[in-house]
Amino acid sequence: MNHWTKLSIEYANQRSYLDDLFQVYPTIPEGIRDINAEFWKGIETAFEKRDNAVLLENLLKLDLFPLKDSYVAYLKRDKESLGRNPATVARLCGRLYEMGLDEIYSRSSEPKETNRQIGPLFKRWLKKKSLGIKPLKLNEFLEVKGNAVLDASDAQMMAFAREHLNYKHNKGLDFIGRFNGKYVIGEAKFLTDFGGHQNAQFNDAIATIKAKNVKAVKVAILDGVLYIKSNNKMHKDITGKLKSENILSSLVLREFLYQI
Repeated sequence: MNHWTKLSIEYANQRSYLDDLFQVYPTIPEGIRDINAEFWKGIETAFEKRDNAVLLENLLKLDLFPLKDSYVAYLKRDKESLGRNPATVARLCGRLYEMGLDEIYSRSSEPKETNRQIGPLFKRWLKKKSLGIKPLKLNEFLEVKGNAVLDASDAQMMAFAREHLNYKHNKGLDFIGRFNGKYVIGEAKFLTDFGGHQNAQFNDAIATIKAKNVKAVKVAILDGVLYIKSNNKMHKDITGKLKSENILSSLVLREFLYQI
């Protein structure tokens, strides 16, 4: 098995893995969403008057619509469809009137889901000099000769990797660095559970390290349930068919980079 994968599994099973990982992914749910006072006043008025079209028009302006319904996204993207589809509007409003204003407000102001907050946290951790160096903007990154980590947007990282590293894969990158004269690229994922979306996240990271003819060391910086010793597919993959790949926890990334 890859030494760094083995080390990551041992870390997760023998040390305070979750406590330490919280430094990388401090997934504290955000407070309730703010609701624009003007929008809410319009919602209250339309609710009291049972004005279906105006009620939906105002609710669709909010970041979070209070109902989970497959037709809401369409209505959000095509406001004129409200007038063309009275039966759909009446169906949705019927459910809203049953809920009442208090419940509508409560649901519309719910915090963002934790898993949607995870994405930027890895880069935020890098900016704290967690790898021993401060990430550099593109011009500085290109100018310095020593060890460096790139601080760039997803689009800038993709463009850099395509231009300089022959990276032709269609997935974005979370990490580009240069250590001991070698470029290193990778995706970072916190896999919080087994199943559907998390498996897709795992597969995305693996597809990146499988990209061909890249002029860089490729890593999958993965954390979470995949290191639990069990029969789950992710763990079987990293200890089986993927055991020669660079799959490692963010908590051993620093040691990995300085030894390549």
